[in-house]
Amino acid sequence: MSSMRLAAGIILAATVLFVLPAEWTASSPYEEQFRDAVDVGSSQEFPLGTDALGRDRLSRLIYGTRLSLTLSIAAAALCVALAAIIGSTAGYFGGRIERGILLFIDLFLTLPWLFLLLAIRAALPLNVSPSISIGVTFALLGCLGWAGPARVACMAVREFRVGDSMLQSRAMGMSPARVVLRQLPPTLSPLLRAQFWIAVPLFILSEANLGALGLSVSEPLPSWGNLLAELQYLPGIADRPTVLAPAILLCTTVCCILLLTRREVKNI
Repeated sequence: MSSMRLAAGIILAATVLFVLPAEWTASSPYEEQFRDAVDVGSSQEFPLGTDALGRDRLSRLIYGTRLSLTLSIAAAALCVALAAIIGSTAGYFGGRIERGILLFIDLFLTLPWLFLLLAIRAALPLNVSPSISIGVTFALLGCLGWAGPARVACMAVREFRVGDSMLQSRAMGMSPARVVLRQLPPTLSPLLRAQFWIAVPLFILSEANLGALGLSVSEPLPSWGNLLAELQYLPGIADRPTVLAPAILLCTTVCCILLLTRREVKNI
């Protein structure tokens, strides 16, 4: 392992271990307001200062990082699961089923899915509860990002279906269901794992874009998206650079994930 990948792994592991127990590592709940310290700069009590409502920025960053990371991973898992089911169905059955599914995939891939995501999310009420906004945001991410991985899965299953291992297994009298259950998962696993790690940083950045437009997780829940949205209303960023902490942490986390998964993605 190179020194850069080792450093990326240490940074990412330290970040995850720090934000997962947010109730213990954060000095205050994310929604607690300090009325006597509204929009103050960095201090010993508030290392990153407070926002316009008097909430501790560091505590909100810890909770927001946990939320964005865990739900981006969940969205990536949903995306890969849909891709595996749809792509495997097309590749295994072939014929008209494969052509029909691939046609639908091609149609889906021609759509600018980020703009489609924006349109769908913007059509929903803005005053939905925070828990519903979490589910909607990341369910949309997972359901709209499956097409590319599904095509990869389809090609892999098609090669498996016409390959020598399939012919040998059938010649030995193995049933199609047994062949699929025993031999297909090891074939698909590296591909789907790589697609999963490609999707995680993509969904992190997508949520950040939605949040910057006010279409992500609803207040008072913090996420990287709505924390970055606050930068639009801060004219004096140069005088208070600590407000850039969410952007710095997001960029660092995404770069670490890409460094750690680069070799695995190259091998697919």
